This record gives sequence, structure tokens and C-alpha cells, in this order.
Amino acid sequence: MTKIAKDKLRLNNQDISNQDQKNNDQAPYLESLKSYVKQYKIQNGETPTYFIQTFGCQQNENDSEIIAGIMDASGFISAENYEVADISIINTCSIRENADTRLFGHLGILKTLKQQNKNRFTMLCGCMMTQDQHLEKIKKSFSFVNLIFGPHDIYRLPHLLWDSLENDKQIIAVSKENLMPSQENLPITRSRKFRALVSIMYGCNNFCTFCIVPYTRGREISRSFSSIIKEIISLRDEGYTEIMLLGQNVNAWGKDFRDEKEKPKNFAELLEAVAQIEGIKRIRYMSPNPRDIDQQLIDTIGKYKNIEPHMHLPLQSGSNRILKLMGRRHDRERYLEIVRQLRKARPEISLTTDIIVGFPGETEQDFADTLDLMEQVKFDSAFTFIYSAREGTPAAKFKNNSDPEQISQRFQRLIELQNTHSLEANNKVISQVEEVLLEGISHGNKNILTGRTADFKLINLSIPQEIYQTLPSEAINDQGNLNGNYFEGKYCLVKLNKAKTFSIEGEMVEIQC
Repeated sequence: MTKIAKDKLRLNNQDISNQDQKNNDQAPYLESLKSYVKQYKIQNGETPTYFIQTFGCQQNENDSEIIAGIMDASGFISAENYEVADISIINTCSIRENADTRLFGHLGILKTLKQQNKNRFTMLCGCMMTQDQHLEKIKKSFSFVNLIFGPHDIYRLPHLLWDSLENDKQIIAVSKENLMPSQENLPITRSRKFRALVSIMYGCNNFCTFCIVPYTRGREISRSFSSIIKEIISLRDEGYTEIMLLGQNVNAWGKDFRDEKEKPKNFAELLEAVAQIEGIKRIRYMSPNPRDIDQQLIDTIGKYKNIEPHMHLPLQSGSNRILKLMGRRHDRERYLEIVRQLRKARPEISLTTDIIVGFPGETEQDFADTLDLMEQVKFDSAFTFIYSAREGTPAAKFKNNSDPEQISQRFQRLIELQNTHSLEANNKVISQVEEVLLEGISHGNKNILTGRTADFKLINLSIPQEIYQTLPSEAINDQGNLNGNYFEGKYCLVKLNKAKTFSIEGEMVEIQC
């Protein structure tokens, strides 16, 4: 990113007081960034650009939307990739396997690009930035990185970015204090037309022995009921018909102010209030924890049809012994009872899950218990993982004598069983007509649309000639293919024709405006 001569750049730093920073008032810094971009354009004849690479969960996606909102509000323009961006931003995740390998691989690319253009600017953020071992490696091997901040620090990004750009210095700002609710007043650029992500709480108090989240995201903090409802109503007014409520442990919402006057006081009551907002057609939520699912929540899910008939309910293991070692607060009996009650309240509900294979100490019997529970529940789909230790978690210190080849064989057996169940679940709905919310164009075929049913099944659909001929001109792009931007966010009725393991093929019956 081309440097700007200091004598030509006049920012508002003299108007930014310590009290502004204490009150988390980022408005003056946004104005300073606007001045920076304006002066950059005058000096270089073009507007500076940025590119965000996001790894991990929907919470990270939502964080990146806020970062994009800050960049857009400051006047920067979004770019398509690292190569053409003046500012490269990586939002990291420490949950997935080989997260560090993935990050440092991308930093290797950026290091090469930096050698070609010394004025490039690089930002790193997200969960990995809260872990000392990663910070030390970045300082040692990737010292070209200009700005590093943690998930707790997004609220002060305008200040951090302005300070680093204006003073041409490296800034590392990783806070331990969880001030995420301060993000509420920051600008946001939604990445999707069909679904709006709404964070309702931050952090986690469960401390499962395999999970790094409580250490990277901090303790649970719930957003106020009024701020959540205000955001959702605003989204409804903007035209969003589907919202997703987010939290590391979404159904623990409200625990931290249950003794206060805040209403409602738990996730079930919040979910009911959201369901009563006129114009919100689909309500999703990720991810609930079995320990915090009660009958009130189950009854609410059964009562309101705009609450999705789908629950992602992490299992992790079907063995009570392993669940105890994992620090999970449920056993297999409680899990199966939740499933029974959910299907009683909402017979059409689809259930998905997370399962870990090869947790330290897992025996063949423990694994057999997992397969047995899978046979009883028959999940529609599952995210499956071979256990990988996360530095800083209790389980990373557990003795693990597992045979890698044996674990790999178990993993394959689990995948084969789940694939069978997934295909069975998809076959059950064949010949039905379902409402699908379109997400855009299929990656494999530019004339096939893709979308989701209310129960989150992935549908790839064709348009019959009689409907195709009635489409307006804007539905077709210059190359004669379907225009994804036109279809994204629209609903249609689809006849489901052919089941596959991970998707269903169908044909459009009717498109709705």
C-alpha cells in the first residue's frame, strides 16, 4: 500500500481524546480513516482495496462482516483476492484441525507478495491470535504483519487501523477482557442476501477438555434482549427473511442476567419473541448444547413453524465414559431423551451433529457405543473429526496410546454409516414439493440453482423450460447463464426428484418474489 506523505495528510487525531477511547467511541477514528482514504486517492489516483480471508465458524463469518463494514465505511473497496488487494486480512480459527498449518501457508503467500511490493499491508485477527505460541511464531517468521488483534478487539479496529497506517508501525493488540458487545454500534457489511447472522452472545463457560473456545473467546456474555430485537427488526425492514442466531453456546443466552430485570430470561423466551416478529420467515440458530436444552425450548420449537425444523445437536461421543473424559455435561441417555422429545414436538425435524473419533482413551467398546447411538438417532448429516489435540486444552495432556491406523479405520466405518443414514434421510423426501430459499448458482453447473429447505437440506435444482421462458431479462447474465444475483434470496417451490448422500436434485415448480 503506497505510503502517503505526512505533510499532505491531515487527520483528526487532535480531536481524539483519551475519553473517546475509554468510551469505545470509534466514530472519530472512522472519520480519520475516511480522510486517509481520500488523501490516498488524491495522491495515488486510485482507491485503496482490501481482501478478507475467513476461516472457521459462523461467528467468525459475522466478525468478518463487521470488519468489512468498517473497511467499507472508511472508503476502502473490497478486492477479489490477496494479489490485487492493498490490505490483506486473515480472520483465523483455532478449532479446526491443522489450523496453524493453514494460517502459516497463507502467510507464506503474503510474505512473497510483500517482497514484491513492500507497501502491502497485512492484518491478522481471530481466535489464533489469542494464543502465545502463534504470536511468537508470527513475530519471528512473519514480522512483516502490520496489525494483529484478537476477537475481543474488533470494537476498536478503527482506532488500531488508523494508528498503524498513520504512524507506519506494527501494532499487536490482543485483549483478555471480553468487550465484544461494544461491536453493536459498528458498521456491518452483510455477505449474504438470503441470511443475516445475528450474534446474541459471546464466549463459552463449558470448558470441554478438547475445546479451545473458552480460552480464545472468553466467558459467556449475553447481548441485551432489546439490542437483539432492534437488530432483527432492522434486518426485517431491509428485506431479510431468514436470520441465524449465533453463539458458541447459543442456548445459554441470558444466564448471566437471569437475576436482573432483563426480559426474557432464557433462550426459549428469546426464540419465541423472535418468532413473533412479523416478516421473519425462517429462524435458525447455531449451536445449542445438550446441557442447556429443556422442555420449554423444545415446546417453543414445536410451537412456531418459522423456527427451523432442524437442530444441530453436538454429540461428540456415544460413550458415557468418553463423554465424562471430554467434560461434557450430558450422557447418552439424556441425549436420546432430547431427541425423542424433539421428534415428538416437531416430527419433521432434521438432526445433525458433531462426532469425534479417537479421543484419548477411546476403546473399541466406546466406539461401538457411538455407532449404536447413531443407529438409534439416524442423523441427517454429521461433521466428523479425528481427534486432534489443541495446545492449551486439558485433553492435550491426556495420555493417548491410540493406534493411528485403528483410529483411521474407525473413522471410515463411522463415515460409511453416516453416509448411509444421510442418503436414507434424503430419500424420505423424494417426490415431495418443498419450499427452497435460493442461495445462488451451483459451483458445478452455471445453469443449476442451489438452496436450502426449511430443514436445511441442500437442494440443487433445474428450471423447466416453461418457467425459464417467463423469467425477466435480469435473470440471465451476459453469457446466457443464470444470474445468481437475481435469484439469491428468493423462495421457490421445488419437486424433489433424486437423493444423493449430501444433496437432493430437484426441479423448480414455481418461483416466488
